[in-house]
Amino acid sequence: MRTLRVGMAGHGFMGKMHGHAYRSLGFYYEPPPARVELTGVATHTEASWRRAVEDWGYAFGTTDFRELCARDGIDIIDCCTPNNSHRDVLLAALEHGKHVYMDKPLCLSLEEAREMAACAAAHPECVTQMVFNNRFLPAILRAKELIEAGALGRIFSARVCYLHAGYVNPKRPVSWRVDKAVSGPGGALFDLGAHVIDLTRYLLGDFARVHELAETFIKERPAAEGSTAMRPVEVDDVSMLMFRLENGAIGTLESSRLATGVQDEIRFEAHGSDGAIRFNLMQPNYLEYYDATLPEGPYGGDRGFKLIECVARYPKPAKLPGPKNTLGWERGHIHAIYNFVQHVVDGTPGSPSILDGAKAQAVMEAALRSRESGGWVDVPEI
Repeated sequence: MRTLRVGMAGHGFMGKMHGHAYRSLGFYYEPPPARVELTGVATHTEASWRRAVEDWGYAFGTTDFRELCARDGIDIIDCCTPNNSHRDVLLAALEHGKHVYMDKPLCLSLEEAREMAACAAAHPECVTQMVFNNRFLPAILRAKELIEAGALGRIFSARVCYLHAGYVNPKRPVSWRVDKAVSGPGGALFDLGAHVIDLTRYLLGDFARVHELAETFIKERPAAEGSTAMRPVEVDDVSMLMFRLENGAIGTLESSRLATGVQDEIRFEAHGSDGAIRFNLMQPNYLEYYDATLPEGPYGGDRGFKLIECVARYPKPAKLPGPKNTLGWERGHIHAIYNFVQHVVDGTPGSPSILDGAKAQAVMEAALRSRESGGWVDVPEI
């Protein structure tokens, strides 16, 4: 069995989540597509990489991701750094012939997205893939199967949300996620919106036009924990899009870090001529489905939303065996990384691709332009 050695660029929460996913492949998939070793780690500080080496067993650490990308004995670069370094990590990794697993959003701007998509296309020998782990949730894979089978008929409309409450407290200090120079010009839009923009594209089709309303409700935050000094917040707390898809469907898409009372909720609802689906990330193993083709009957007949259990029963993508079991949210990450590792072993293009990341970036670019103009904006081409 082939051994793949991973270089982890960034080791915050997502770096640990991805490390956990690589380690879990053999538990969920027997046999796994490859042996995976967590070989090297690059972090912002020496103290961080030393903790990662001690706690996670990496063979070495560095404060320079370029050293990680250039290092012999590394096959995969897993990019979990803040947004402003995604471009440089991808380009450095591809320059040295590494496969790349890239966190969202792809980058800071449409210009960078186009450059990154072109660079990935110019290195077909390197497998590149976006994270977009929510595509791999059991209920979402079942929803994809239903939609592709025509169970919803013609899609009319959709309501999509990604809701967090992590920034409701105005005393929470600034972090890179609210620093425009690091996170990019979108706050909730880039952080959360990228996920549900991709999910909408994956299930329903490409975006044609958007109209955005965004607001920064908490305009300054403490510069550090316990500090009385304040720093301005230059990115949005809440973003709301109206959209029209290329197939004519319309909808709304909300991204919020101020959704008091929620934990980590993706709410996805789509209505068509023959049926409808509903999903909430807090119940990742279940999908609600309404079959409008059933006879109504005098008291409604058999119509009504039905809860479909998707635990270990969701459809299997081509060449990918189903897992032994599925335990919820983290399974999306584990199945996404399984998908990526299998593509590396097979030498086939990664999916979701860097181009998928660039297309999500184009939708966010249109939203930013709408924010400035106050009107509808066509989604630009990549």
